[in-house]
Amino acid sequence: MTTISSGEISGVDDDGVAVFKGIPFAKSPFGEHRFAAPVPPDPWDGTFEATSYGPRPPQPAMFPGQAPWSSADGLDILTVNVWTPELGGSGLPVMVWIYGGAYWLGSADWPDYDGARLARGGVVVVTFNYRVGMEGFGHVDGAPANRALLDQVAALRWVRENIAVFGGDPDNVTIFGESAGGGSVAALLAMPQADGLFRRAIAQSVPGMFFSSEYAARVTESIMRRLGGGSPYDKTPEGLTAAASAVANEEIRGDAELWGAMAYSAMPFAPVVDGEVLPGTPWEVLASGASRDVELIVGFNRDEYRTFHAMSGEWDLEGALKALAPGGADAAYRAGLPGVTDEELYIRLMSDWIFRMPSVLLADVHSGPTYAYELTWAPDPMLGACHGLDVPLTFGTTSGPIAAMMAGGSPDLEGLSEQFRTAWTRFATTGDPGWPRYEAGIGITHLFDVEPSDVADPEAVSHAIWSARDFQPHGDGKDT
Repeated sequence: MTTISSGEISGVDDDGVAVFKGIPFAKSPFGEHRFAAPVPPDPWDGTFEATSYGPRPPQPAMFPGQAPWSSADGLDILTVNVWTPELGGSGLPVMVWIYGGAYWLGSADWPDYDGARLARGGVVVVTFNYRVGMEGFGHVDGAPANRALLDQVAALRWVRENIAVFGGDPDNVTIFGESAGGGSVAALLAMPQADGLFRRAIAQSVPGMFFSSEYAARVTESIMRRLGGGSPYDKTPEGLTAAASAVANEEIRGDAELWGAMAYSAMPFAPVVDGEVLPGTPWEVLASGASRDVELIVGFNRDEYRTFHAMSGEWDLEGALKALAPGGADAAYRAGLPGVTDEELYIRLMSDWIFRMPSVLLADVHSGPTYAYELTWAPDPMLGACHGLDVPLTFGTTSGPIAAMMAGGSPDLEGLSEQFRTAWTRFATTGDPGWPRYEAGIGITHLFDVEPSDVADPEAVSHAIWSARDFQPHGDGKDT
């Protein structure tokens, strides 16, 4: 038995690691708390059996044929999971994972996020669910913006209050996340409400998508039109999820004239620069000196967009250059990458716009200790070092579905995972991942590969092209 702020809990043992799953860190965000900021959970009597993950937040099916989310699966979605190698110990570094999923997918129960192996490296690992899609990021009149980010802050407050019981040090918390999780890490660095809740941060493949309030309201208007009007409060989570999917795929996708740059990603949701929960984009806020006391790792995978290109096969270089890239980018890319084909240049451009350059420029503006990395290991010649490949490397879930899809059978898989896990746990423990700091203008970057190395500005061609880009919120009239 273990006692936390809400009552007694019991977990299970996983080969020497104590595991607790599905612990509520907030009340169900439905019913009277629909579209509200998270509310602390009520205490319980007896012992809470923390042996299974909590239900997923509302979201569309990720793969064709996958069963859609249903409210019948449960609405107590705001839950936390803990893996600790020293239950009853004290002072271990704490690593809190924030999942990705384009801000409208994802949950902590994915097998690739199992924290047991990472915890065996001497850290307490925490994962949690937060609201995604319309429930978490959609504009709703009278409701706070960025409810998903507020969920993340609530989870971090739960960690600060309870993690010592699991052997963790509440003053040595590292947040880490990939894709939308990396964007959430960047947002938390810029949020006043998150100040003091973590000491270190690892932002993996940070997307550059942040919305203005006006743009988010336009998305909601389109969703509600699909549902015949009315208020989001009157619609089921299933209905809002289905309508948002239709808007993304049938309205936003490909219509740059109406939806601007987001037509090239068809993402209906992202963090909203509302001026209150999120006062500015991370690039703006960090450039002003915010989070200078937070140690940061930020990086990306070399071939990020190949994951998405493999799924669609469609590409439009001319349109993408016009809608997304800084002026003169076509000539600059071709001069710096002689012999590049149009399709290769499209993949490079999309990788730079969505993930690579937002990550590099975040490193440029952070005034605190910063470390940069790039994953260049390419186990599959078609996918390369693609988006998502770093997830099983981070957790050591080398037998999971992502590893099987992106790196199945590679003899180097375990070695690359060891590199990641060693660097991440060392950073969480000491603030130093094992390579030189990043300094703007020099750009020393650690390359994760079979033979790792530290090089100066490995993506100098792209860096020079995008160096003046400030990633303004989409829909404020300034985004390309």
